[in-house]
Amino acid sequence: MPPTVVGLFTGLLLGLAWVVGGLDAFVGTAVLGLIGFLVGKVVSGQLDLTPYLGGRGQGR
Repeated sequence: MPPTVVGLFTGLLLGLAWVVGGLDAFVGTAVLGLIGFLVGKVVSGQLDLTPYLGGRGQGR
């Protein structure tokens, strides 16, 4: 799925959350979406969090 379509659906869902639940629901949906995005990047191997989580470097 192209990134523009993903962005479109994300915007539509955030707008729907804002209309239905108010600003709190909008912010909560945006935060959970960001967390899901980061988890997806880590699982796919595109993001390495080892330096930030106190993991040992390579070669030690």
